[in-house]
Amino acid sequence: LPPGDLAALARRIADAGVAVTVLPATDLYMMSRDRDHSVPRGVADANFLAEHGVNCSISSNNILNPFTPYGDGSLIRMANMHANVLQVSGAARLRDCFAMLTARSARLMNLPDYGIAVGNPADLVVIDAESPEQAVAEIRHPLAVFKRGRRTVTRHPAELHRPG
Repeated sequence: LPPGDLAALARRIADAGVAVTVLPATDLYMMSRDRDHSVPRGVADANFLAEHGVNCSISSNNILNPFTPYGDGSLIRMANMHANVLQVSGAARLRDCFAMLTARSARLMNLPDYGIAVGNPADLVVIDAESPEQAVAEIRHPLAVFKRGRRTVTRHPAELHRPG
């Protein structure tokens, strides 16, 4: 759709309270399979929709299936893919990509106790990044994940060793 038509549609979606989850890996794999050249980038622009009031999240559906045959389940990788394919630029827009994995996803799922606050479940992800935009730009994988205060994932960072 032309940008003006898409903006009007996005406002209607937002006004209706509809949330959108984009699936970059699936969309890219499935889009224009019948074309052998000039294949369009068929990924919904979640940033554009969010800028017009639509609550959006970035995710993946089943992985290693006929629709998304490759992947590792990394949502940071999906946000980075979305940013690359749609040429997302600027710190604020990259931060919004990160929010589509976190706060916006929680809002989409109607999680009333999302976030770090007294009395909330201790559900958190530790990422070695100075900012959300760095996490997306550099595909910074989680180092640890906690669910209700219990560590469920540990990832040790790569360690370089000098030869000799």
